[in-house]
Amino acid sequence: MSLKMKELPTSERPYEKLEIYGAKKLSNSELLAIIIKTGTKEESAITIAQKILNLNKTKSVNELRFLQDISIEELSKIKGIGKVKAIQIMAACEIARRISEPIDIQSIQIKNSQDVANLLMNELKYEKREVAKVILLNSKNIIHKIIDLSYGGTNFAMLEPKDVLHEAIKINAPKIIIVHNHPSGDPEPSKADIELTKRLIDSANILGISILDHVIIAENGCESIMLHLK
Repeated sequence: MSLKMKELPTSERPYEKLEIYGAKKLSNSELLAIIIKTGTKEESAITIAQKILNLNKTKSVNELRFLQDISIEELSKIKGIGKVKAIQIMAACEIARRISEPIDIQSIQIKNSQDVANLLMNELKYEKREVAKVILLNSKNIIHKIIDLSYGGTNFAMLEPKDVLHEAIKINAPKIIIVHNHPSGDPEPSKADIELTKRLIDSANILGISILDHVIIAENGCESIMLHLK
């Protein structure tokens, strides 16, 4: 039987430990325990939090990222985690995701591929589904807006140029950057990725639109397809 929170030394209780040492000194299970608040008669909130962490089958470096893909039903199967606590955990994950987003993307100027990676890496590198986005830029490479081109279930290499360029034509954006992820974790572009990029560049040139970059983001890094066209 695990120790109850009140049975732990004061300096080892998650609430008090955070107050004394700061949030960065807490383990993942301790941070989760604060959200969970209370345990059961048999187990402390920290023990229950560890059971939640054990749901992570990938054991990736970012041990908490998997929580964004866990359903309420999966969390609720753990004794001590009811529907309300499961929702609280999901809400905390969404807050964390939103905090990582730029405050005002329309003030961001894109200078290189790394700027693109910095903008979207946190959102896409652990995404299990294939996601494609188009960044619409003005003449000074400042972001006008970012649109979702496809989300899961769509192979990027199967997209048509008209799908990619539609929004740029609609708002008369002079420049665009294409971004998509590789759920495999490997950012190396496939032959299909390269061939589609060539087609997109040719189609965009006809319409007077410049494709500045096509960046692939994955867990193991990012890569610009443009480097493979030279």
